[in-house]
Amino acid sequence: MSLSDLNYYDDLGLQELETKLRTDLNCLGVPGKNWVPRRDGVADVVIVGGGMCGMVAWLSLITGGMQNIRILDRAIDGYEGPWLTYARMETLRSPKDLTGPAFSHGGLTFQAWYRAQFGVTKWNALDKILRPMWMDYLRWYRHVLNIPIENGISLDYVENKGDLLRLQVSGVTDETILCRKLIFATGRDGTGSPNIPSFVNGLSQDLWAHCAHEINFSMLKNKCVAVIGVGASAVDNAAEALEHGATEVRHLIRRKEMPTINKMMGIGSFGFTAGYADLPDEWRWRFMQYSFATQTPPPHGSTLRVSRHKNAYFHFDKETIEIQQHGDKAKIFFSDNTSYLADFVILGTGFKIDPLARTEFGKNAGNILLWKDVYIPPKDEENDELGCFPYLNPDFSFCEKVAETAPWFKNVFCFNYGASASLGKVSGDIPGISEGAAWLARAIASQLYSEDIEEHWQLMLNYKKPELQGHEWTPTELHPNKDQGKVA
Repeated sequence: MSLSDLNYYDDLGLQELETKLRTDLNCLGVPGKNWVPRRDGVADVVIVGGGMCGMVAWLSLITGGMQNIRILDRAIDGYEGPWLTYARMETLRSPKDLTGPAFSHGGLTFQAWYRAQFGVTKWNALDKILRPMWMDYLRWYRHVLNIPIENGISLDYVENKGDLLRLQVSGVTDETILCRKLIFATGRDGTGSPNIPSFVNGLSQDLWAHCAHEINFSMLKNKCVAVIGVGASAVDNAAEALEHGATEVRHLIRRKEMPTINKMMGIGSFGFTAGYADLPDEWRWRFMQYSFATQTPPPHGSTLRVSRHKNAYFHFDKETIEIQQHGDKAKIFFSDNTSYLADFVILGTGFKIDPLARTEFGKNAGNILLWKDVYIPPKDEENDELGCFPYLNPDFSFCEKVAETAPWFKNVFCFNYGASASLGKVSGDIPGISEGAAWLARAIASQLYSEDIEEHWQLMLNYKKPELQGHEWTPTELHPNKDQGKVA
């Protein structure tokens, strides 16, 4: 019998689902007993990012009894993450029945949330999760767990202060926060920034935008739009432009043909999730570099969303090498000596991993160990983009490029896309996020416990609550029997 044949959650209603979930969590002892010795004015953990990654990281920590946590997000309440900002796909790529951030709680899954409201018939009819609906689910996730996200706060700078971290934040409050551990749960651009190619340097900002930027698509009506790239975000932005009345949209694609196979889908398993981080460098690099080289294709539905328009075009083997401004238009030049004149250019060029671009670290960013500092790949596996990923410790923490110059890096954890080269797909994508959060919580718990070992030892010495009161037994003397002492 499959789960979809079991109708427990169907038409239960959110209120009843929430009651059941909270009862289940209480029975499981969540949140766990707080065991970390308190330090006045110091947070044990600060999580930067209140989206999916940040919330499941919080749940994993409080499940393990680490409760002195602050979770910050620069977005306004309900708009954390990309789902209602620069994400423009109609549906998620991930299958609807993935458990995602549920952290092994059935009642916390998207499926339970959906079926409680709409029933099994609509669940079975649902193909993919609508993007705004996923955000509705994440808002409910925050509500039902009562996650104390502090919205409208940005982290500006982090530095060490003795054995602590000092965080300078701004927004609705300007303050300095002291903490012991810092988690960057900052999503796709969490260890870098949007990838802006140099060929737009000098081009008026009125003529171009990156897919991660806010774009007024209504301004593209009756315009000729060029989209550079053919990844998921490029295709989704092309569709938005077409649906807002663009005269034409042309995908300008460096590759000679469309990528059609998502290679990572072929090896997804618990074994890959659990075992990737323990592989030697050459195997980790080989897996990730091959994924980059073959490229993840745009989703089936998103591609059809574009191609159903007669004024949409896919041009392959068109590597952009330069863009010049011609009045109020952009002239794009390609490596094959051809060109195209566009009214507006959308960069579907993804994100680059570049710790040096993260102002939170200041001058210390240059001391973050990168893959290119550690591993030299074979000639046929070279990849500059992959080389810029941080080379992390097995517990998600950053490593120093120069030993003993920034030992406090061990207290800063990269729980975002930047961790994928070192640890796999466990800190950004929906499928492995709960496993990654559990892994992260165990690592932080281990650090906190060992750092406070003297206090825990003293607690053991001081513990005097008896389990036996003295009346539970009667002492008696042992009298030798008549056979005692005889040799057999």
